[in-house]
Amino acid sequence: MAMVLIMFGIELIDAAFLPAAFVALLAGLLSFLSPCVLPIVPPYLAYMTGIGVNGLKTGERSAVVPALFFVLGLSTVFILMGIAASAFGRALLQYQDLLSRGSGLVVIILGLHFLHVIRIPFLDSEARLDVDAKGGGAFGAYVLGLAFAFGWTPCIGPQLGMILSLAASGAEAQRGVALLAIYALGLGIPFLLSAIFINRAMGLMNRIKPHLKLIERVMGVLLIAVGLALLTGAFTAFAYWLLENFPALATLG
Repeated sequence: MAMVLIMFGIELIDAAFLPAAFVALLAGLLSFLSPCVLPIVPPYLAYMTGIGVNGLKTGERSAVVPALFFVLGLSTVFILMGIAASAFGRALLQYQDLLSRGSGLVVIILGLHFLHVIRIPFLDSEARLDVDAKGGGAFGAYVLGLAFAFGWTPCIGPQLGMILSLAASGAEAQRGVALLAIYALGLGIPFLLSAIFINRAMGLMNRIKPHLKLIERVMGVLLIAVGLALLTGAFTAFAYWLLENFPALATLG
């Protein structure tokens, strides 16, 4: 985390970055574990390598390089979203408090959707984009990553919307880029690990699948907690508390 802070020049005291970064990383991981992403990981890896799922299991061809370019593709889209969210936040800087509170309400509603308290039909759909790129190549995997980031937006929209709200609530462009990059890491690193340890990953995925509903509810609780934090300004308060109790963190900005 310290390396990320140094790379993007984030100041904790201004951006409440540390708690937001933790939420972004956790949201990315939970997005990977969501019911509409986890089941498609083996077929995606098989397509990107140009072989079947059985070929992956027998190690006929490595999926690591295609998976890396896939992650680069989705990261490209998410980082561009982070830049756009930061630009939007700067344009409405005088309304920053109102924007933060409005974002908090929206994120809470998205959390209630995950908890099945209310249902938003649009979020149950997947606007998948078909790509003509052939499987088995780095470029095709990169294009597939771009398509995944756009096409699965309704499915991962609540998590992504939460991180975009956090990005828009700050004035620094670096903050939005860093938060979306961290979200992309949380979503992308499990893809890479699945490609590296494909047999173990498939076994683990099969064990996780019965618990996908629980993971969905955990995401709902996280969304509501973040929404309340945006409403009350708790992220900034927590950042001050961290600096007060751990002064060494001030050197990371």
